[in-house]
Amino acid sequence: MIHCELHDSFAVVTMSGKDETNALGASEARQLEKVFSELKLNEATRTVVLTGAGDHAFSIGVDYAEMAPLTSEKAGELAREWQALTSLIGNPGKPVIAAVNGLAFGAGCDLALACTWRIAASNAEFAYREVPRLSAPDFGCAARLSQLIGKSRALEMILTGDAIDAEEALRIGLINHIARDREELMGVCGKLAVSIGRNAPLAVKYALEAVNYGMEVSLDEGLALESAYFGLCFATEDTREGTRAFLEKRPPVFEGK
Repeated sequence: MIHCELHDSFAVVTMSGKDETNALGASEARQLEKVFSELKLNEATRTVVLTGAGDHAFSIGVDYAEMAPLTSEKAGELAREWQALTSLIGNPGKPVIAAVNGLAFGAGCDLALACTWRIAASNAEFAYREVPRLSAPDFGCAARLSQLIGKSRALEMILTGDAIDAEEALRIGLINHIARDREELMGVCGKLAVSIGRNAPLAVKYALEAVNYGMEVSLDEGLALESAYFGLCFATEDTREGTRAFLEKRPPVFEGK
């Protein structure tokens, strides 16, 4: 089951599987896609926190009991569906914070990698077990992991299947911060979400798109997009409000217009 809790300016999406590992079957994956599709259109929600239920796991990803009978064709369809889901989570027009509590294995790690940031509890572990145990990389790890931590480290994780703990994940740049436990983890993520929610939503959206697009194109193309977005911002009421608030020495009130 996927649970979505709406706060003033952010949402907390919690993944709950059939057991404490929070493995996600086809039904849960469809629910997750539906929730993020709705949040993408929800202007009041300016940031999303994605986490797993309980203390044991963020998610170990796909429910392998459902994968066992798959044909080659059906397996390819499943991979494309999960890739579409991670792409949706990776680009909903607003930041998504992965609050990683416990295990983030396989497709669960893919979900975390798709997020804008990853903040982990001290008991977090990250691993890809597909190659040693099952199959080739499937739902985006080959591309996203190498972008985050580099080709060599990514191949080591993927080909060995060895798990890394939160300290190592922080050292190699897979996560941004470590919290002591789940309570502190959710507090840190909530505070970050509220902080981002005070910013102009369109400016946040344009900044996300400029960074994401800029990683995939030449420097000249990236600079051209930045200047275009900079110009677009000056057509918004939020930019005018930000300027007035600065001159009047008061906090701005942004409305996403």
